[in-house]
Amino acid sequence: MTAVPAEIGYVGDRPVGREALDRRIAELRAGPSRAALPTPGSAEDRQLARWLTQVILTEALCEDEAGRLGLAPVDGPPLDRIAAVELGSVNAAAYHGSPWVRAMYRHVTATAEVPAAWRPSPVRDDRETRYLVLHGLFEDRETARTATPADLEPLGAVTLESLPAALAAALRSRPPGELTGPVGDALGWHVAVAERSELDVAALDGETPASESGAGAPRLDAARRLAFARWIDEKRAATVRLVPGLEHPGDPRQPDNHHKHS
Repeated sequence: MTAVPAEIGYVGDRPVGREALDRRIAELRAGPSRAALPTPGSAEDRQLARWLTQVILTEALCEDEAGRLGLAPVDGPPLDRIAAVELGSVNAAAYHGSPWVRAMYRHVTATAEVPAAWRPSPVRDDRETRYLVLHGLFEDRETARTATPADLEPLGAVTLESLPAALAAALRSRPPGELTGPVGDALGWHVAVAERSELDVAALDGETPASESGAGAPRLDAARRLAFARWIDEKRAATVRLVPGLEHPGDPRQPDNHHKHS
């Protein structure tokens, strides 16, 4: 029998003990979502452990970095659905679960700027077109390729420019209502459907026109999330080391990264 390693991974030279993962799994299995969790010992259960390992190591990485920089822990509201999609599932879970991740998010994104390609032209219609969007983010292309609208979740009425750039470009190139994807980017593989909404921004949200309401804020928030996602990906690659059996869930070399379709 293969011995269970005492650590789930390393952040730099610091080992992160297995008890952190065992505790997180026990909390989930005692919580309100326990009925939706995979059967213990199954391939899906092992994938859940790999995903949780990524979350825990991300939290540990940010705690170390925040301590090195002398940052204070940060409280904050939960992310909305679009923000969570843009950050990615691991980063979003770590952001929700750790004040040190939120501290590093604030630090890393303090100087983020909206990329020039995202900025609107000087003349624009105040009544931005919104779409009712169904969206799914998948870790591998094959799963995304077989997704149907039933596998997607509603994002509500949004402008396409609020979505990840590659996905927005793909949706603009397809007729409204048509399943679009898979579209790959740093977050994973996107599949979406966008139906045009005839409601204008003011009627939908009670907002003032874009020219009066600081309409650049959503773009700046998206730029901050992109900056943080890139930073954390680079830091994980440089400082985090995984142990056998707890590889990244999307690693094609690990035995549970396969999908069966009837």
